[in-house]
Amino acid sequence: MVATPIGNLADITLRALHVLSLVDCIACEDTRHTQSLLRAYGIERAPGSLLAVHQHNEQEGAARVLERLAAGERVAFVSDAGTPAISDPGARLVQAAQAAAHRVMPLPGASSVTAALSAAGLTEDGRFEFAGFLDTRAAARDSAIARIAAQPLAVVLLEAPHRIAALARALAVLGERPVTVARELTKQFEEIATLPAHALSGWLAGPPSRERGEFALVVHPRPAPAAGDTDGPGDEALRVLRLLLAELPVKSAVKLAAEITREPRNALYDAALAMKGQAGD
Repeated sequence: MVATPIGNLADITLRALHVLSLVDCIACEDTRHTQSLLRAYGIERAPGSLLAVHQHNEQEGAARVLERLAAGERVAFVSDAGTPAISDPGARLVQAAQAAAHRVMPLPGASSVTAALSAAGLTEDGRFEFAGFLDTRAAARDSAIARIAAQPLAVVLLEAPHRIAALARALAVLGERPVTVARELTKQFEEIATLPAHALSGWLAGPPSRERGEFALVVHPRPAPAAGDTDGPGDEALRVLRLLLAELPVKSAVKLAAEITREPRNALYDAALAMKGQAGD
């Protein structure tokens, strides 16, 4: 399992170059992309030594890889960019190879996940949750974000350019919780910024280039509640509730706000009624 650069071609490892030159076969997500990558490093491979194994044919592709392994061949697998099997094809191939008693060797390298974490400047103990790409359906995505809001650890998300605006709007319910957004990591127009979750949509609305490229986002750890904050919903909980009330009925907004903020539901319900009363005055 060979990691390849996520942008800057200089991020390839010496070990990866050695293995890609040495193996009998390279299984890859896209044979044309991999052929171009190899040529950039001066590695020439015959077309027959590249085998397509991607998300649409991974099961049958894995069977062909097993045939080659059984014949004594050495096989490397690469996805289009980054570390295979991390939001990329490769997991089923690994499972099939292990089930057939073949050794699986990881060759570490570029990863948008660890790159974004290293630039986020987290001060906690280094623990985090990797959530990857969230469900594209709005209800499922909002439910996932509610779980993230309740998660005390940092959470890493990935997103495609055509969906980043919708994700930013959904993350606004996290209010002041910091989010590090990393765009086009290791590429020429790389941008990394840390800002409150509610400000993410505004950041994306800047230069048109902001919504282009691949994204990795780090939702920072949930801050511990301040001592003595037990008399009622805090400012952040009220902010979340107000945002939800603008889109949802009172009961639904209160339920989701309670999941996000872990504030008592009764207190949030009273606050919601007060907000509705103020809005009607």
